[in-house]
Amino acid sequence: MPPLPNSGTEPDGSAVIRVLSYNIRSMRDDTDALARVITATAPDLVLIQEAPLFFRWRKKLARLARAADLVTLTGGGTAAGPAVLCSLRATVERTEDVLLPLTPGHHRRGLATAVVRFAGARLGVISCHLSLHRNERYDQGGMLLDRLAGLGVEHAIAGGDINERPDGPTFARLAATLRDCRATAPWGAEHTFPAAAPDRRIDALFATKAVEVLGCGVPEGLPGITENDLRAATDHLPVLAALRIPANQRTRELGPF
Repeated sequence: MPPLPNSGTEPDGSAVIRVLSYNIRSMRDDTDALARVITATAPDLVLIQEAPLFFRWRKKLARLARAADLVTLTGGGTAAGPAVLCSLRATVERTEDVLLPLTPGHHRRGLATAVVRFAGARLGVISCHLSLHRNERYDQGGMLLDRLAGLGVEHAIAGGDINERPDGPTFARLAATLRDCRATAPWGAEHTFPAAAPDRRIDALFATKAVEVLGCGVPEGLPGITENDLRAATDHLPVLAALRIPANQRTRELGPF
């Protein structure tokens, strides 16, 4: 498997970043294996789904972030599960946790959102975990797109557990507006669930059109990641992408300092 580009800053102010999306099943499995997988991918951003929700959930999420040499950016219990971790390379402008409308009898869903900067590149970020129910999931896909547009940024990414394959209506709704990173630049393995014997792709990363996708997929075979750790960490496999985020317009106008 060819290597993904490392994180870095380009002379024009654009930034190459690594983004990981990962359903961690409330950290009910092997948390040491989970931390090793995250660390080995060297991410700048980690879009978490199913973060711990109950007793001392903030401490549990912070412990995972610390073990992977990251910090908690936003989300967790206040977003009904989605969260975002980041490296110290990220400069945080703002965050917001959003609870989506509750359908009686269904699980509450939410979005963890942020706007961050990497050098001269400014980026909107959303972590999501959409419904198991087809109609509700489709509505939530529309809410995600509305929220992404409302971040007021030129470039943005969204990722998470879509609970649907690429040929489903919600996945297609997202891919019609955003770039499906895996379909744009395949890298690594494709299927994300179930971790023990993956046979479907229901976890994904999406990006706005001007974001350059350098590679995206399940990081099987990446140095530092073992098959045993991938299977032991949680019931989903992670999705890793390398992206080049253009410098924002003001940075381009000002030029290098």
